[in-house]
Amino acid sequence: MRPLLAFVTFLAAASCLAAGASFTVDATRSAGQVSPKLYGLMTEEINHSYDGGLYAELIQNRAFLDDAKSPVHWSVVAPEGSAANIALDYSNPLNDKLPASLRLAVTQATKDHPAGVANSGYWGIPVHPKTLYRASLWARAEAGFSGPLTVAIVGEDGRTVYASGKISGVASEWKKFEVMLKTGNVTPTAQAHFEVTLDQPGTVWLNLVSLFPPTWNDRPNGLRKDIMQLLVDLNPKFLRFPGGNYVEGNKIEDRFPWQKTLGPIEERPGHACCWGYRSSDGMGLLEFLEWCEDMQAEPVLAVYAGYSLGGEHVQAGAQLKPFVQEAVDEIEYVTGDTNTTWGARRAKDGHPAPFKLTYVEIGNEDYFEQAKTYDARYAQISDAIRARYPQLKLISTTPGAKLDGRKADMVDMHDYSATDEFIKKSRDYGSGLNRQGPEIFTGEWAAHEDASARPWDAASQKLPPTPTMKAAIGDGVFMAALERNSDIIKMHCYAPLLVNVNPGARQWRPNLIGYDALSVYGSPSYYAIQMFSRNLGDEILPVTFANTSVQGCATRDSQTGEIIVKLVNPELHPQSLPIEIKGVAALESKATIITLAGNPEDTNSTSHPRNVVPVTITLHDVKPGFTYALPPTSIVVIKLKTR
Repeated sequence: MRPLLAFVTFLAAASCLAAGASFTVDATRSAGQVSPKLYGLMTEEINHSYDGGLYAELIQNRAFLDDAKSPVHWSVVAPEGSAANIALDYSNPLNDKLPASLRLAVTQATKDHPAGVANSGYWGIPVHPKTLYRASLWARAEAGFSGPLTVAIVGEDGRTVYASGKISGVASEWKKFEVMLKTGNVTPTAQAHFEVTLDQPGTVWLNLVSLFPPTWNDRPNGLRKDIMQLLVDLNPKFLRFPGGNYVEGNKIEDRFPWQKTLGPIEERPGHACCWGYRSSDGMGLLEFLEWCEDMQAEPVLAVYAGYSLGGEHVQAGAQLKPFVQEAVDEIEYVTGDTNTTWGARRAKDGHPAPFKLTYVEIGNEDYFEQAKTYDARYAQISDAIRARYPQLKLISTTPGAKLDGRKADMVDMHDYSATDEFIKKSRDYGSGLNRQGPEIFTGEWAAHEDASARPWDAASQKLPPTPTMKAAIGDGVFMAALERNSDIIKMHCYAPLLVNVNPGARQWRPNLIGYDALSVYGSPSYYAIQMFSRNLGDEILPVTFANTSVQGCATRDSQTGEIIVKLVNPELHPQSLPIEIKGVAALESKATIITLAGNPEDTNSTSHPRNVVPVTITLHDVKPGFTYALPPTSIVVIKLKTR
């Protein structure tokens, strides 16, 4: 981030005025109403977005189902003078949902030399000072052993104990135990693990070993507070969930199993995620809905539509009927009152009040399906939903599809383009839109820096997980185009939203928000979206820009009269831009200016989380016609008050 003094001095000295350059806002009329659903979020389980990310659980492979043969992410703790071994055991399961347990056999141990098992967490267990952690586990023991078990957060040196607690009363039958662990005034670190140890010989079986830090709104199966704060700060109006490809799965059997994600976590078996690791399903359907509630955002629910990422599909007709019922039941869980079957189940799960739901998306990216069966599948599913829930708006995932004569209320269009491509297409983006057709949902979009390293190419894996300022410029011009056309483009959301930045954790880039076990940061693109989402009127104002590479948009708050102008300078040099506000007799002399600027390669990271962030200043002597100097590679929001 540039120092503010240098930044202001630079603005005063900036030149490079193109001959005849202008940016004009026509405040004499409105070009339409800004969609009340700008701006939103899209989420799916990718890059350890949930497990190892937003979902606050700190134990990886807590139910011992990540590998059928080995207790991955678990290791023996046996310092000198002690001995133990571990193995998966399927002989006496906790229940039919969690068939595997961990058999811990301690053959040599004393109080001074305990032995047991350790979990490495998701690239470390985060230790924060004066913090209360909630540990829980299910355990049973061989005859004659009742404990104690010691649970602890321990440094990687094996000697530093940050917090610990005792569990007694372990018997031959499965029983759940909970203990609170409190850290002292310690230095934050992620160089730690979680241990369960015995101070005497004995054999115990463990299942669903869990460790939670404090969560957002103190929900017991809740979300990580620091990541949630960044999401709330985006002021999202909706959340599209549970995906993305996560809705479909690689195979039909791997689709998001919403019914199996309900209830206590010991009743959730988890399932294979389509991005190479297993999902615990701790983030279940109710957790998604409560996530929306906590952000004061509306859910946009995607339902499985009979097509999976690997190419499998369900034929419309009798074969599809059970999946149609799944979708209808899922909507009932979200919206039904307590007199309905699934509304009653939601109440049993702890949320009697129904959730507001306006949009349901049928499938995800079904245009990839080579068999081209979406038209018939959409028709069958939409008929069933409309018969039961005529008030809902339905989203098609395949632009241009015939849908067997059915009409979609909205169509989902995805766009992952390089910055130069977005700069080129965004300038006249609205000219190609059909305003007589369905509403548009840009359900996934993001700019990447260069067309030579597409997000799906191997070359992108060599780049940082989150985008640079250059990519934010592409995001900025595209958002300006979407906002100018928000009378027809009703919703849009960047994707992917989240990434664990540890080596081996990610499958895609760029991503909006990065984190490790201990810290979180927003990318330059995050701050670009924040500037757009938090500064928005309800009326679209027509704009024209001539003889300049600057692109932008303008809206007006009909209640206050405030005019909000957003400008993007993609050039490596400053641009002094004449700005005219037509139809306004006078403006308040002071205007608020919010600027995000940097070198194209500048970015943020866990070590430098605020290298590129917005700067706010006050501009004086503002008139309906004034010239403003835009820094190189910058996004600028100008807030003007009329009088």
